[in-house]
Amino acid sequence: MSEQQKSPYDLPDISGLSVSVLGGTGDQGRGLGLRLAMAGHDVVLGSRSAERAQAAADELGAHLGVRGADNARAAREGDIVIVAVPWDGHRELLASLAEPLAGKIVVDCVNPLGFDKRGPYALQVEEGSAAQQAEAVLPDSRVVAAFHHVSSVLLLDPAVDEVELDVLVLGDDRDATDTVRALASRISGMRGIYGGRLRNAHQVEALTANVIAVNRRYKAHAGLRVTDV
Repeated sequence: MSEQQKSPYDLPDISGLSVSVLGGTGDQGRGLGLRLAMAGHDVVLGSRSAERAQAAADELGAHLGVRGADNARAAREGDIVIVAVPWDGHRELLASLAEPLAGKIVVDCVNPLGFDKRGPYALQVEEGSAAQQAEAVLPDSRVVAAFHHVSSVLLLDPAVDEVELDVLVLGDDRDATDTVRALASRISGMRGIYGGRLRNAHQVEALTANVIAVNRRYKAHAGLRVTDV
């Protein structure tokens, strides 16, 4: 590695960046918003209803400075925008927000899963994955996939000081993936690990079905750890 090349362990300073969470009233969105606010970021929770978003923000604690807004306003205000919406409305919402999301890092953590009597299973996505669908409808954004296997129960539990797991971060823009790795690492106990190109997001999203099976069998809130890194 030349002196000009950065070590894969080097992360940018993103402490001054604001974060918006689309679908921020759901458990995953609120949990990520809470932990990033605890790390010192300005956080905006987005929802179809600004009132509902503000109510969710108030529940997290006004002292953290979390705000609520409708999804369009949240998309405009965040330096980094996390997508934590239900899969059913994923394409339509992102397509409607293409203009305010242009030029921004958009972090997709949506898992396209179905559920039946045998449990969760991965759904087929025309573009290959939820993240690739986001890339298709947001051609002017820098789409990154991350935060797929993070337990919302742990994120929202005030008794959990450290969320001890690794977040696989995938994307084709190395600066963007480094930024999202740094964002994950801002949460106490968490590491952001580069996991490959965006075309490999499908198996990461699908692995969530296996993680759910582990958690159900062992009555746990399991995540992932990458060894020897």
